[in-house]
Amino acid sequence: QVQLVESGGGLVQPGGSLRLSCAVSGNIFSSLTMGWYRQAPGKEREFVARITSGGATNYADSVKGRFTISRDNAKKTVYLQMNSLKPEDTAAYYCNGYNNGIGVDYWGQGTQVAVSS
Repeated sequence: QVQLVESGGGLVQPGGSLRLSCAVSGNIFSSLTMGWYRQAPGKEREFVARITSGGATNYADSVKGRFTISRDNAKKTVYLQMNSLKPEDTAAYYCNGYNNGIGVDYWGQGTQVAVSS
């Protein structure tokens, strides 16, 4: 059973920083492509960032240069460092794990990020 648990959300002022974490249970973390998605109220869930098992990364244009995704295979955890936060970054952030071998997605329960003065 693979479970994803996010943490690190909260309220921050514009220009501030937060680091989200996603801890993954089970023994397949190192083989998963890990990603972060977000969903603002009234909007569709959107892609934020992704990191492959080999460490390659890609980002949504809206967060490039401000957000950094990383992973620690020993801790079975993926991180999203978010800097220079803007009010439009306010959303529920979801951790995703994709098993390329069997084509299965795993999702966390989400963590709320609010950017407001």
